[in-house]
Amino acid sequence: MVAISFIFLVCFFSFHFHAVAQPWNSTIRLGSSLTPTTTGKSAWLSPSGLYGFGFYPQSKGYGVGVFLAGVPQRTVVWTANRDAPPVPSTASLVLTTDGRLILQSLPRRDVYIVTNASQKIAAASVLDTGNFVVFNSGEDIIWQSFQYPTTSILQGQRLSEGMELFSSVSETDQSTGIFRLKMQHDGNLVQYPVDTPDTAPYSYWSSFTDGKGDNVSLNLDNDGHLYMLNSTGFNIKDLTTGGYDDTNRTIYLIKIDSDGIFRLYSYRFDRNGNRSVIWSSTSDKCAPKGLCGLNGYCVDVDREANCRCLPGFAPVIEGNFTAGCERSFSSDSCKNDDGKIQYTIQAAENTVWEDTGYSEVTSTTREECETACYEDCNCEAAMFNDGNCTKQRLPLRYGRRNLSNSNIALIKVGIYSSINEPRKHADEPKDGNGKVHTDILIIGLSLIGFAIMVLVISGALILWSRVFRYKRFSTDSSIRLCENVAPISFSFAEIEAMTDNFHEEIGKGTFGTVFKGTDTAMMELIGC
Repeated sequence: MVAISFIFLVCFFSFHFHAVAQPWNSTIRLGSSLTPTTTGKSAWLSPSGLYGFGFYPQSKGYGVGVFLAGVPQRTVVWTANRDAPPVPSTASLVLTTDGRLILQSLPRRDVYIVTNASQKIAAASVLDTGNFVVFNSGEDIIWQSFQYPTTSILQGQRLSEGMELFSSVSETDQSTGIFRLKMQHDGNLVQYPVDTPDTAPYSYWSSFTDGKGDNVSLNLDNDGHLYMLNSTGFNIKDLTTGGYDDTNRTIYLIKIDSDGIFRLYSYRFDRNGNRSVIWSSTSDKCAPKGLCGLNGYCVDVDREANCRCLPGFAPVIEGNFTAGCERSFSSDSCKNDDGKIQYTIQAAENTVWEDTGYSEVTSTTREECETACYEDCNCEAAMFNDGNCTKQRLPLRYGRRNLSNSNIALIKVGIYSSINEPRKHADEPKDGNGKVHTDILIIGLSLIGFAIMVLVISGALILWSRVFRYKRFSTDSSIRLCENVAPISFSFAEIEAMTDNFHEEIGKGTFGTVFKGTDTAMMELIGC
């Protein structure tokens, strides 16, 4: 096995150096195209085959970007039009003869992959650095993916002043997520939730390098050295020291992951393609603000993030806590028709939130804070901490449990649910069997009721039919009933008269010969 691995590495590096020496072999010429299906070519590769540019699986279709192709784990490092809908397997990526790089997917309109190139494209290439570049007719680079990072920074790439990285929704969905990393103009490298101002109250990690120079950039070297330089070239901070492994067998990249944490990864050139985390911005997985969405809060359980909903709330999307939580009760009015308040107060203790209070209450006790919110129809929650009470409106955000913080979130919860059975909270155990048993009981009772109804209707119809026939029979004057229904014996003369002197024989039986008789004669004899 060791020998096989050695041969594999020797072949790999022989191909690597041969390809680097002949870069024109990887040039993408005008008229070239890709398709996502296995029957066609789905990616253009770098000379070493380590990086690829082309189609990658995205949701129920495909996206376009740069990814690691030389290791088993196909990690996407750059995406084009990342928030566009995935394209079907019939799509194609074309470098047209008139110098346009477009994504074609009927019946949609063509989508430009390179939108801001300064000149017409004459050729393109995927470099061994992972940089996808396009050239003009003079072989000058007129556009490159390194200038427009999305989730990651590769070796030799930098995050310049004003640039940002945005997390993905998940490992399998490269659409823009809910966290960002920004290289600020003040020299500070800061992590924020998306759609927030670049101010301290919204940050959850910082390099604390503000004021240490102009045009500060984040840089990554081939040995995993992650550091920050100012405009004079002075190293103002080392995030890692580098020198982690033989750079001929390992590559490094930094990425802001979907959980909001900024990490440095290493990937080894071997059959397993082992990936390791070399460094991360924090080990606290509840640190990223907004991880649990609106009205949800993060709890550290064995160093893993666990999201829970406020009392009286349930997940908007089961299993996707970044979507947040919603009320599991009706909140149409503060009071019912009798003028009675329809709420109670429930607490989420030792939790901290963004402070968006609209009114401060002079309070000395928790009970007084509860009462103040309870009696105010505009108050949907209150924060109580060491005698300070602040009324809040929903939604609450950036929540997490912090056992060292005495803050208590007091939540107004409806007494009457909008449905017969309230939905359970995210931190309550889920019992699916109760609902199943209830459904079975309802179906069973419905079937029994239907059967009883059918029996009653059938009985009524039978009774009505018999009564109708009796009335019809009793009112028909042509029909006479014989009152004498007991067995009657006849004399020989009477039988002779009824059979017309044994005129017509109709058969023979065990007791003798049988003759045909007339019913008129018999009826006259018995008096009917």
